[in-house]
Order: sequence, then C-alpha cells, then structure tokens
Amino acid sequence: MLKVGVIGIGAMGKNHVRVYSELDNVKLIGVSDKDKVGGKAIATKFGCRFYENHLELLKQVDAVTIAVPTAKHYEIGRDAVDSGVNVLMEKPLAGTSGEAEKIAGMADEVGVTLAVGHIERHNPVVRHTKQMLEKGEFGKIINLSSRRVSNYPPRIRDVGVIMDLAVHDIDVSRYLAGDEVTEVFAVAGKSGQCEFEDHATIVLKYRNDVLGIVDTNWLTPMRVREMSITCEKRFVKLDYMAQSIHISTSKFGEVNEANLFQLPLEMETVSVGLKKEEPLKLELEDFVDAIERKRGPLVTGEDGVKVIQIAEGAMKSAHTGEVVRFG
Repeated sequence: MLKVGVIGIGAMGKNHVRVYSELDNVKLIGVSDKDKVGGKAIATKFGCRFYENHLELLKQVDAVTIAVPTAKHYEIGRDAVDSGVNVLMEKPLAGTSGEAEKIAGMADEVGVTLAVGHIERHNPVVRHTKQMLEKGEFGKIINLSSRRVSNYPPRIRDVGVIMDLAVHDIDVSRYLAGDEVTEVFAVAGKSGQCEFEDHATIVLKYRNDVLGIVDTNWLTPMRVREMSITCEKRFVKLDYMAQSIHISTSKFGEVNEANLFQLPLEMETVSVGLKKEEPLKLELEDFVDAIERKRGPLVTGEDGVKVIQIAEGAMKSAHTGEVVRFG
C-alpha cells in the first residue's frame, strides 16, 4: 500500500489525517508539526507516529499532504519534492506565483505527482455541472457569479481573503469556463481586525468572452458558498455546502400591455439530486489514484500556478484601481 503522511496538523491537516486513516489502499505512517503536544495526540488517536522533524517523515513515505501556513509551502514543498515524495499541497500552492512555478517545475523535473488542494473542484456539484456543460445541456456560458462569505477565521493570519477564500472560486470559475483569464479587475478593502484585505469583489474576463464575478468577505455572520451560472439555455445555481443544483428555464406568454404588473412568465426550476460525498475524501482518492496510475491529478501544479497569478492580479488591481491584463 501507498505510505502516506501529513505535515501540519491545523484544521485542514487534522482532516487529511482522518480521511487517510479511512482509506483502504493507503497506510498512514505519521504526522509532523511544530506543535509537539498536538502532534503526538493526533498520532496516538490515529495509530501512527509523530515526527518532530518533517525531513524524517519524508524518508518514510511515498506521498504527503502539506497543510502548513502558506508562507511555508515553498520551503516544505521543495523538501518533499527533493526527497522524491509525491505532494498534495493545500491551497494555495505557494505564497507567490514565482514560488509556485518553482515547485511545479521541480515536481515535473523529478517526476513526482503534485496536486493542489482546491477542494471545491472535487465537490459533486462542480463535477456534475462540468459534465452537463461538456454535453451542451446548458448551452454556452455567459457569466459565472460566485459568493463565498463568512465571519473572520482567527486561524488565518498570513494571507487576506483573496488568497484564502477567493482562490476557491477563481479555480472553479476557470475550470468551468474552460479557458484562460485575460483580464482581472478588483476592488477590496480592510474593515475589521485582519492585517490584510477582508472583503473583495473580483471581475474576470476569459479569452472565450465568459465573464466571472467573485464576491468574498470575512464580514458576514453566516457561511455562504454558492455559484450562479447564466447560460444560453439555462440558469444554474450551485450550493457547495448543501451539494445541491437548481436548474431554471422560463418563457413568456402573450403580454397584455395594459397589465404589465402581471407578466405571463412561465418559470420552471428543477432540483438535481446528487449523492452527498465528502469533497476531501474525493480529493485524496484522486491524489492516490493519480500516483498509482501515473496520471495528472484533477488539480495540477499548473492549475495552482494559474490561480495564484490571477489572485495576484486581483490584489494588484485592487491596489492600483487598474485592469490587470494577462498575455
């Protein structure tokens, strides 16, 4: 069986440990974290070993999840790749696009699998929507509008809301649009206790003329994770948390111009029932399968680089007030 480990046992790292322990085709070898007490407790709970030094863990495994703070992604990712270990890097791939390009380049050169933890790609609602778009069921996409908001998470200290939350929707938007971003414009601000921006609205223009809007903040008292897609044939609404899809169509009857208060609009909405699955489990299964079959994972290192480049463009646009264009 594939021998795996987890470096970093914060909120996401703990969940990676749990899911790895539930998979039949891997063996969880150990965890590593600077928190010795917490690390040993997790190792004991899941029947594996705690490694104070992540380099020692890397000597024992075939694959590893890296779930440390973003600022450490490049350093520890480089150590893993240099050790010939396959890597699933929690999003974002690195703190800068330059560091992300280096990690992706090293992984290609060494020949190890590099997957990036843009977990919403593995959400059943995204998978189903992508399939329907590829079949032409919804028609051409006109625009995608996402909303990802919540209150401030104290665990996030090294990045703002764009690199923490908006990157999810930048990735899904790019995946569903099926083309590359050519322009980005953003407004953002800092209203609360965060050192970085805590709210942002980002507009993306794609090469195929699709428009994307990403609205995100850490100021809303409830969690919302939604995307609406306007297509030529259908209007599609995704709810990531409920794992539900609502598909709407409408048509006008004969209009009575003397009574515009009551328009003869016939609207039909169909709810798609999907089997609820944990996206993280699907993500780790994809990672393991990619290693075993020597294929690319669903979210590649190149994807991770592109997302960071777009996020950096959004932050630059928010700072300068100008549209940032990509070649």
